[in-house]
Amino acid sequence: MDDLTFLRKRRRSPIFSISVNHNIKYFILEPVVMERILLVTVYPNLAELKLFNFEQQIASKYFTRLSLCDLLSTTFYSSILTHLCIMVETFDDCLYLLDGRLKQLTTFNVTVYSIDSSSTIVHNTDMLPNLNCFSLKSYFQFQQYEQIPLLLRRMPYLKHLTLYLCIKDRNRIIDGTCVQNDILVHIPQLHSLTFYVSSYIDIRDLSHDLSREHIQQTLINIGQQNAATTVNYLSMYTAECSIFSLPFAFDYLPCLGNIFPNIVFNYVTYLLVEDNDGFKHEFFVRIARSFPLLKYLRIFNIEPQVLADMKLSSDHSQSYSMIEYPHLTSLDVSHGHQDYLEQFLNETKAYVPCLTELKALYLRLKIVTNNFTREETRRNCAKVKQLIFFEQLDNVQDYYHYLPLL
Repeated sequence: MDDLTFLRKRRRSPIFSISVNHNIKYFILEPVVMERILLVTVYPNLAELKLFNFEQQIASKYFTRLSLCDLLSTTFYSSILTHLCIMVETFDDCLYLLDGRLKQLTTFNVTVYSIDSSSTIVHNTDMLPNLNCFSLKSYFQFQQYEQIPLLLRRMPYLKHLTLYLCIKDRNRIIDGTCVQNDILVHIPQLHSLTFYVSSYIDIRDLSHDLSREHIQQTLINIGQQNAATTVNYLSMYTAECSIFSLPFAFDYLPCLGNIFPNIVFNYVTYLLVEDNDGFKHEFFVRIARSFPLLKYLRIFNIEPQVLADMKLSSDHSQSYSMIEYPHLTSLDVSHGHQDYLEQFLNETKAYVPCLTELKALYLRLKIVTNNFTREETRRNCAKVKQLIFFEQLDNVQDYYHYLPLL
C-alpha cells in the first residue's frame, strides 16, 4: 500500500484526524502528487511546504496573480504568524502586509518585483515594535528610494536588516553617509546589516569625479569596515556605484565593470558585466577566479577587446591562459562585441563544458564560427540546447549541423 492510498483510507477513520494529519507539520512534495495529498484531508498544524520540480507552467496552473490591495485585512490575517517569507508584485503589497494584519510578525523576508508605484492609497504607518528581523530585496531598478527609509523608521527595534536595492535616476549616490542618516540613526538596536545598494546617476551635472576611495571612507566612518565599493562608468552620461557588505551574501550581481575588488563572490550565480571601456582577457580571468559558481553571464559592452588583446584573434594562441568556467550554463552576448563571443567559444581561450544556452546575434556567431565550420569553436558549442537570436531570421537553418543538440 502506497502512502497516498494509506492517507485516503485513514481519512475515514476518526483516529486519523488525531494521530496523523494533526501531527503533520512539514511536507516535501512533487507537483504530480501535490494536489491529491493536500486535498485528501486537513492539516491544521502544517507549518512548512516545500515543492520541487515545480516548473513555470505548473506554477501558472496553481498560482494566479494576486495583489494584496484587493484583500481586506480580515481576509488575509493572522494573530499567531511570526515568520513570513514571500515574493510580491508591488511595494504596496509589502506595505499591506505591514498594516497591522500580522501583529505578531517578528521576521519578515520580502522580495518585491517593483518598488515604484503610482498608487495614491494611504497606508497604515504605525510602528512595528515586534519586528526584529527584516529583509527587503528588489532586483529591478527603481526611482522611489525615499519609500525605503520611511518604512524602516517604523521598525525601531530591528536587530537584523538585509537590503538589496538598485536605485536609478538620482543626482547623488547612496554612500555610507546616506545609510547612516537615512537608516541607521533610526534603528539604534541594529546588530547586523547585510546589504547591496546600487545607484545609477547622471554624471553630467557632477562637479567632481566619483571617488571609490572617498565612498569607501564613508562606509568606514559608520563602522562598516567589512564592506566594499565599486564605481563603474557605463557611458558618457551614466555611472553606477555599488556599496555592499562582505562577504557578499547574494546570488545576483547586476552590474560589474573593469575595476572591482580582489575578493571572491562565493554565492553569485548570475552576473552582468558592463563598462564604457573594452574588456581585456585578464578581466575574464579575474571573473573566473572571483565567481567560482557562476552559471549565468551577460555581457553588455560594444567596445572591442583592447589593442593589447588583439593577438587573441588567432587560433592556438599560447600568449594567454585558457579560462575555465565549470558551471556556466547560460551566456548572453547579444549586447556585446563579437570579440567576447570569440573569447568564450574559442576553446584555446575558454572552456565552458556546461554551456546549454547561448544568446547572440546571428551574423556575429556566423563570423566567429566561420560559417559554422570552425573546429576551434565547435567543442564549446557542442552542448548548446537553446540558441536565441535577436534578429528576424527567415528559414535560416545552416547552424543546426554545428549545434547537434538543438
